[in-house]
Amino acid sequence: MVLEIRGLAHDYFSGTALSQIDLSLGKGQHSLLLGPSGSGKTTLINLICGLLTPQCGTIRICGEDMGAARGSEADDIRRRHVGIVFQTLRLVSALSLFDNLLLAQRLQRGGKDPATARALVAALGIEHRIKARPAELSQGEAQRAAIARALVGEPALLVADEPTSALDGENMRRVADLLLENAERTGTTLLIATHDERLKDVMPNVVELTPPGAQRRVA
Repeated sequence: MVLEIRGLAHDYFSGTALSQIDLSLGKGQHSLLLGPSGSGKTTLINLICGLLTPQCGTIRICGEDMGAARGSEADDIRRRHVGIVFQTLRLVSALSLFDNLLLAQRLQRGGKDPATARALVAALGIEHRIKARPAELSQGEAQRAAIARALVGEPALLVADEPTSALDGENMRRVADLLLENAERTGTTLLIATHDERLKDVMPNVVELTPPGAQRRVA
């Protein structure tokens, strides 16, 4: 099992963010976490990626206990197994788009594969921006660049937080198709958290999250 979550719960001072979440995804499987603001989508993504520590429950990624990992141990699990698309752009500002992708490859895989990086930016329709720095990209271009960076290392698990929110219908479909095609080609497990109802037409495997007190369990 690539991702296995059991009895996951997390609270903030302001109240409960997640309560008793169960979710399992095997190699190449995909799921859409759909819910409005306040339903805990981003909290769940941060817990899976080891950016938050769960107060209750377990998270295992490729058999490793991410929920119990701390500091550099969590960083190492994330580096070896997880690709992340954040809501905010997290590219190195001093590097071009292409160099950001090559850096991500080197950090995740220990080497560079320029051909794979070029193929990704072409598939996402941003090859004409390959020499641009992050500050020179439009919001939609930056979002697609962040997706390319997450995919370029061919992770076992790809998690994406609102990857299509800034995109029009055509580019939303292009990004969704690319994510699904990549999962099928490489066996990557895909988890997308979003409020974008349009994605239900592309990804029928939907897990609906509601505000705390009514979360749905999925095994």
